[in-house]
Amino acid sequence: MRIQSLSLSDLETLGQLWRLQHVAYRLEAEIIGFQDIPPLLDTMETLQNCGETFYGYVDEDGELIGAVAVAEEETDTLTITRMMVHPDHFRKGIAVALMTHVFEQYPDLPRYIVSTGTLNQPAVNLYTKFGFKPVEVVQIAPGVELTTFHKDSLHK
Repeated sequence: MRIQSLSLSDLETLGQLWRLQHVAYRLEAEIIGFQDIPPLLDTMETLQNCGETFYGYVDEDGELIGAVAVAEEETDTLTITRMMVHPDHFRKGIAVALMTHVFEQYPDLPRYIVSTGTLNQPAVNLYTKFGFKPVEVVQIAPGVELTTFHKDSLHK
């Protein structure tokens, strides 16, 4: 198993990523009670043109079973825009490996940002494990909250 950069111009990779995204985010939608999570609204074309940088966790059979996407902001901030693991591979350390990879690729930035559904306890636990602190909670629909977390670098 390995983590690699994903090229969204490769249609096979794009298709695997789109399918993974839909399987993973459907589960989050159920957990938080909100079906209109932006990744679930993506088409292959909107995903391909999103402008984010993707890293994938590939198993020994070459299947994409986890992925993370990031976007660099002009303010020396990195936003983790997507985190997904196939439900068949939960609790195997894949999300931890992907988060570790992001910090290795983008060390010592002043700030990292991530958001997730407040009720998505596995994601909240993951981000807090990496030192993220909740900074804002926004209601995005009746009874549905989105929490934004920041992690400030120790090397300012």
